[in-house]
Amino acid sequence: MAGAVVLAAVPLVMTLLNLRVYGAAAVGTPWTEAAGPAPRVRVCIPARNEEANIEGCVDSLLASGYPNLEVAVYNDASTDSTGAILARLCGREQRVRVVATRPLPSGWNGKQWGCQKLGEAGPCDGDESPGWLLFTDADVRFERGVVDAAVARAVELKTDLLSTFPRQVTGTLAEVLVVPMIHFVLFSYLPMARMRSTRDPATSAACGQFMLVKTDAWQAAGGHGSFKDSMHDGIRLPRAIRASGGHSDLFDATSLCSVRMYRGFGQTWRGFAKNAYEGLGSPILLVALTGMHLIGHVLPPAVFFWAGWRSEMDLSSKPGMVAGLAALAWIMAMVERGILAKRFGQSPLCVVLHPVSVVLMTAIQWWSFVLQLTGKRAWRGRVAGEMSGSVAKL
Repeated sequence: MAGAVVLAAVPLVMTLLNLRVYGAAAVGTPWTEAAGPAPRVRVCIPARNEEANIEGCVDSLLASGYPNLEVAVYNDASTDSTGAILARLCGREQRVRVVATRPLPSGWNGKQWGCQKLGEAGPCDGDESPGWLLFTDADVRFERGVVDAAVARAVELKTDLLSTFPRQVTGTLAEVLVVPMIHFVLFSYLPMARMRSTRDPATSAACGQFMLVKTDAWQAAGGHGSFKDSMHDGIRLPRAIRASGGHSDLFDATSLCSVRMYRGFGQTWRGFAKNAYEGLGSPILLVALTGMHLIGHVLPPAVFFWAGWRSEMDLSSKPGMVAGLAALAWIMAMVERGILAKRFGQSPLCVVLHPVSVVLMTAIQWWSFVLQLTGKRAWRGRVAGEMSGSVAKL
């Protein structure tokens, strides 16, 4: 239990430090002429069977107010009404275009191929080439000023890639238990001060739901082709940018964009399982993280309740001291989750049920490892080499 206290304390301290680096939530201030000409931004949306999402996503981008924006969509052989909706949007708004669909080459993940074609597309209607590419998903919704805030922050930080984690909207209990674990893992284990001060690929992170990258830096890194078979562009793109000599960073746009990734237990399980192990990338790290989480975040409440059931709560006794240490570790874990829940608009249930969330996320990681070993990682009926559209969310 003394070890559990340490394993709960370290993530708590790291979270407090990282929140300072992450900074206050960005405010959507419109771009002004005083800041100079607004660089052209091309928003890149790979989409497959997104009839329920694509119009809302595009409309929110067009209403975001950025003065030099184009929205490009890659329709990845959708079999629903996505194509018809895009045709209507293009007819209504000249800033929207559809990039021609090309056959998926062997060895390519569908989303990465779509993003590659979006990044390679020529200027829209003879306009200047985009200085920035904003890769996002069709289920993300944007508030006014979000693109302005992102470009201004990227210029301020002098970074080549800037990402944020949109506010994660959750509906069912399964979503509440699993989705907020994104923030828990990110803030517990990524040393953001080192991320900002170095170009080490190992200290980078991004979210595939929002990645703003300089076009020339993206090209120098090999584009999405540098990780063409991956399901985790949020990990792989910032590492590719850093490996090619660029820099990546994060900022807080929780109030400026939102997304509901999955609906229900089945989607949530399958969605995270497709890339949970890839995000770790090592069986050694998987084993280590499993041990750290079970000892530091699952065992303490179990020990505490066991001691209470045995009526061994006297702190002057050895069993009582064990119970006290278990309670301390449990409290620190809940404090960390409480801080994150308040900061990022998460349900209080994810705080109360934190040990359950850890167990569920650990199970997903191990199942993802099994899928990796057997070559059965899939989403929406397509295996890894055929992954499509906007479905590889993170």
